[in-house]
Amino acid sequence: MAAAGSRPVPSGGGRGNRLALATLGLGAFVIGTAELVIVGVLTLIADDLGISEGTAGLLVTAYALGIALGGPLLTAATMRLPRRTLLWLTLAVFVAGNVGAVAGTVFGLVFVARLLCGALHGLFVGAATTVATGLVAPEHRGQAVGLVFGGISVATVLGVPVGTVLGQNLGWQATFLGVAVLGLLALLAVLLTVPAVTTSGTGELRAQARHAFAPRVLAMLGTYLLLMGSQFVAFTYLTPYVEDVTGIPSGAVGAFLLLFGVASAIGTFGGGRFADRDPSNTLLVGNVVLVATLGALWVFGTNAVLAGVLLAVWGLVGFGVTPSLQLRVISLAGEGRDLAATLGASAANAGIALGAALGGWALSSYGAEEVPLVAMIALVVALPAVWATRYLTAPGAVSSPAGDAQPTEVLAHSRS
Repeated sequence: MAAAGSRPVPSGGGRGNRLALATLGLGAFVIGTAELVIVGVLTLIADDLGISEGTAGLLVTAYALGIALGGPLLTAATMRLPRRTLLWLTLAVFVAGNVGAVAGTVFGLVFVARLLCGALHGLFVGAATTVATGLVAPEHRGQAVGLVFGGISVATVLGVPVGTVLGQNLGWQATFLGVAVLGLLALLAVLLTVPAVTTSGTGELRAQARHAFAPRVLAMLGTYLLLMGSQFVAFTYLTPYVEDVTGIPSGAVGAFLLLFGVASAIGTFGGGRFADRDPSNTLLVGNVVLVATLGALWVFGTNAVLAGVLLAVWGLVGFGVTPSLQLRVISLAGEGRDLAATLGASAANAGIALGAALGGWALSSYGAEEVPLVAMIALVVALPAVWATRYLTAPGAVSSPAGDAQPTEVLAHSRS
């Protein structure tokens, strides 16, 4: 909700709003880098703190727990804050958390810092999503969501490799300080470019929770978990697959991961347009394509060229559905969209954790060559749920000619 006395921005696509959307993408890039770059410096942290790599790996778990559990809790605690205020406050504490990780000389302090930053990650994604959708006309909300999530995708392509190189040359503390500096830049950009935005949500926690935890929203969150989790059955163990099955030398594995990352970023940005046209059909078609792609990878994964093409298709489609997933969640939540936007990130991370566990079981039980098959089966299981969500309707929504339910404000805008 806009602060008293502030001038809310109407939906539109002016130059100022485009700058604000770019700023939200920058903030998402920063937190996405912080989440993933830890993988590249885990060994350095273990050596410096005198712990095992397995123990250092708990820093990844801490961040994920922060997103899944801490994000919704912080959102509930800050419900009455204007979304713009929440954005810059979140980034300010996020910067402090990364500086605190650098100052930590014992594992416990670094663990707490990562847990806090993970919770702030979830809080920022939720707030940025609601602000982004408030900056544009209703029929462009999918693209706005795609821009926020695209910032996280770009982090996998650019932020993580650069942060890893920085840590390997100057120490892991330099990686965290680099993230903190980027966070300061994003904070300044928010203060300069992001206006107060009017949303349809409510500052009342009880009302938010009633809408955000409605059965229709929970069903969509379950679908979110299934689609993301099924993919991470295979994605978590992509490196051993391309090494052992495709036969790619370890030195060239990075090129395949880069291909997947670039395709994912493109898919996330482009997926916003499909979300605006028809999010339900986008999810259904995306699910079917993913089933076919993972099945083809299982059959043709020994061919390096075909494996590369299939990874690119997987990245485009697999992450191209994320704007539709998030848009459906916040649309179905109605007045509970502020809280529901954070729950989307929680569902995704829960799915990733479950998918990684299932993939680990498949890897140890049947070998790397069967992991794509298990992922494909999981995606087939998700298909009926994805199809069924087509019939979930948002509060005050009517059916569109395409068969998807749209809020009446979207239809009214399209007719004006």
